[in-house]
Amino acid sequence: MTIEELGPEWSPEEMRGWVTRRLDGSAWVQVAALRREEFRPAALAELARGRKLMLDGRGLVRSPSPGQLVTDAEYDPSVLEHVAVLKLSEFEAELLGGTEEESLRRLGVPELVVTLGSRGALVLDRLGLTRVPGRLVERAVDPTGAGDAFGAAYLVARADGNGPVGAARRACGIVADLLSGRLR
Repeated sequence: MTIEELGPEWSPEEMRGWVTRRLDGSAWVQVAALRREEFRPAALAELARGRKLMLDGRGLVRSPSPGQLVTDAEYDPSVLEHVAVLKLSEFEAELLGGTEEESLRRLGVPELVVTLGSRGALVLDRLGLTRVPGRLVERAVDPTGAGDAFGAAYLVARADGNGPVGAARRACGIVADLLSGRLR
């Protein structure tokens, strides 16, 4: 992937202003930055006022510079201070230290989900690391957007009162249904 031009960063003022007005009454918010520094710690702190944030990890590992997409683990750890749930792909988790419980705990977020494609997900919460099985999708499909769909389904399940493991089970099932063409 090549980044031709960087978009603007989200500011704390935007979060306090029009963003807060649009999110009024929302208990959960998914933040899916496309690159590092799109959401700085101060903006996330404002966004987290009165709600829980789930941050998609792709924004942590993508360098904030134009040109060929570069991934690394050079993120500012303070960006995670106001994050309730961190969602990582397996690639992102490996880049940030691995998928073992100790490595994931070092990231310092209360709840962490690692998506494993058709193999399911890993969920780390206060109870420990739990593997949630996935479901194989029979026909080959383009998985673009599967991680975003997982994140949205996970948050809806959490907002409905499911715990982290139950929410991951529900999200794995919904993504499998989407990829198999059962849901449109």
